[in-house]
Parts: sequence; C-alpha cells; structure tokens
Amino acid sequence: MHFSRKENDVIEVDNVTKRYGQRLAVDHLNFTVNKGEILGFLGPNGAGKSTTMNIITGYLSATDGTVRVDGHDILAEPEAVKRNIGYMPELPPLYMDMTVEDYLAFVCEIKKVPRPEQKKDRERAMDLLKITDVRGRMIKNLSKGYKQRVGIAQAVIGTPPVLILDEPTIGLDPQQIIETRNLIRGLGKEHTIILSSHILPEVSAVCDRVLIINKGKIVASDTPENLSRGIVGENRITLRVKGAEADVLAAIRSVPDVTNAQVQGLREAGTVDVLVEARKDRDIREPLFLSLCGASLPILMMKTMDLTLEDIFLNLTTEEKEVQ
Repeated sequence: MHFSRKENDVIEVDNVTKRYGQRLAVDHLNFTVNKGEILGFLGPNGAGKSTTMNIITGYLSATDGTVRVDGHDILAEPEAVKRNIGYMPELPPLYMDMTVEDYLAFVCEIKKVPRPEQKKDRERAMDLLKITDVRGRMIKNLSKGYKQRVGIAQAVIGTPPVLILDEPTIGLDPQQIIETRNLIRGLGKEHTIILSSHILPEVSAVCDRVLIINKGKIVASDTPENLSRGIVGENRITLRVKGAEADVLAAIRSVPDVTNAQVQGLREAGTVDVLVEARKDRDIREPLFLSLCGASLPILMMKTMDLTLEDIFLNLTTEEKEVQ
C-alpha cells in the first residue's frame, strides 16, 4: 500500500490505473479526500476525470489499484461502498416521462431506503434542492437548471456521506450556475464532496482543495488560491481604451514590465480592446493608467484576467521543461 488510512480519510484512491487496450486512461492515481472536504477534480476533456469518478463509484473496475470509501474496499464490499456514495454523472440518469416525486420515489426503492423513511427522505431532498414546487411536473417539461437539481436530488437520497458530482453546471446559464454553486456549498456542510469539472473558476468558487489531472496523471494538488498563485507565470489584464490602435499599443508597450500587448478586437466605436501581459509579481495597473493618461487615451475598462485551466497547463508544462 502507498499510504495507511487516517481516521479523517473518507475516500482513499491508492495506485489506481485503468487501461482500455493499449490506451492508459488513468495512470497510477493516489489521493485521499478528508471528511467534510469539497474536492475539485479538474482536467480537460479526456483527461480521465469521468473514468476516475466511475471507478470510485463502482461503475467501472480499475485495471490495478484500490479504492476505499469510509474504510470499505470497492471490490470486496461494493454494496457498502455504493450505500455511502451519492453520484450524479455528467448526464443525470433521469426518466423524462416520470414526475419529479415519482422519480425520487423510484430512487428510494432502488437505493433500498427503508419504507417508513422514504417520504421523509424525498421531502428532505426536494426541500434541499428547492424543487418542491415542481414535484408534480414531468421531468421532460423542466428547464435544464431544474433537471440538474433533480439529478443532484437523486444523489442525496439515502443521505450518503459522500457525494460525487460530475460536471454539475454544464450547459447551465450564468444565473443557474450561481444557484447550483450555492447549492453545492450548502451540501458541503453535511457531505464530503468530489466535484469534477474542466472549468477552473467553477471549482475555485466552492472547493477547499483542487486536484488537476492531465492524461490520466495528477499534475497539481493544492488550494485554489495557492494553485493560482504558485503556477501562473504572468499577470494578464484586459483593457478597453478610447483612441487609435497604434497610439494605444505604443503607450502600453512603453510601460516597464509589459511583456506583450495584443489587440483583442473592437467592441465600441472609437475604442480598442487589448490583452496586456506582464512579468510575474509586477502590478502594472498604475503605470498603465499613467502612461495612457499621459497620452490622453481614456481607459474605459480594466480588469485582470481570470486564471484559466489552459493557462495552468501551459505554465506547468513550461516549468517542467525548465526543470528538465
């Protein structure tokens, strides 16, 4: 074994590998999830996130390695593990011709919730996910946001200590994303959660810790704040400036520590949008302001760029090359 179980470890993934013929989808993963923790599991499409989720939940078997949930081995005690996990896959397993309440009653049956507790459990799930008002509606007639909520509701049926949510906000509009994030934060008070996503701001908003997986391997593990601070190599700022493109670029490029300035397009008449990159640990906002002000070029918008997953991978790759 690569590690001994600690009392606080609810999920243990020990040297897990998954092969599909010659393709290595998951490559010797080792990590634990603590009780009460919300863990963000990040990676681009095809990185091995969903495969790992399916192995933890018992939907797939690993080629090698061991998974334990609350001390139970997924291979030796599959039913005990599944009782401890609520799972919402990327495509929630909804029956479109059932009403919300009938569907959750069905989930209670297949999860073997004791009959006397089923009504209370359904009511709790609907109240928690704020879907009580649509309990009598057919699932096929619900909006995408409500369907996602029903998908999460089926995961919390039976009050499992662990929730695994695979891309829970995919396809939602901005308001629905905010609502779903708030729901997940609330669920984190009672459950240990693994939240799989390929959107970094998504997990940064709700997660205590982030694992980044690429090509089946963990390439980074830390809090969202430390991850951003430790990996990003440049400051990036977007500006909207009123003036001619050549004049704006000249004023920006004259600022010390600016490494690159690229025009991003024209959103308003008489203005130019520019992406500005600067050296690490250099705050160039004030020098940019002074340079553009001195050239009589008004700044109409300035914002720092959110760290993207692509940025993190590019910087990780660069750092690895430098070390080599």
